[in-house]
Amino acid sequence: MRTPIPPRSEALFIRVSPHPRAWLTSEELAEAVGISRASLGRIVRLGLLEGEARADGVFSASAVARLRRMLRLRRDLGMDLADAGIVANLMDRMERLEAELDRMRGTR
Repeated sequence: MRTPIPPRSEALFIRVSPHPRAWLTSEELAEAVGISRASLGRIVRLGLLEGEARADGVFSASAVARLRRMLRLRRDLGMDLADAGIVANLMDRMERLEAELDRMRGTR
């Protein structure tokens, strides 16, 4: 069963700090992306946020952007969460590689 995703106008938007020590509880993360804690638990059990979570159930601020991307893929393209997680991984890798390439070229 799919968890309803709120329209963009109803979604809660927060600024995500790039600071690596910014952490959110599961409740804060679920609220930030507009899903229930149960839905977040399912996403974690599927392993779709494993790199962004600590063992104590606290998530890095980057989990907000990653989870929003997955939910957007699901909503806009009708992907299931597992597929959206794979695509999000690929997009993250592409962004990192592009940034590295720009850095090597001296354009950033």
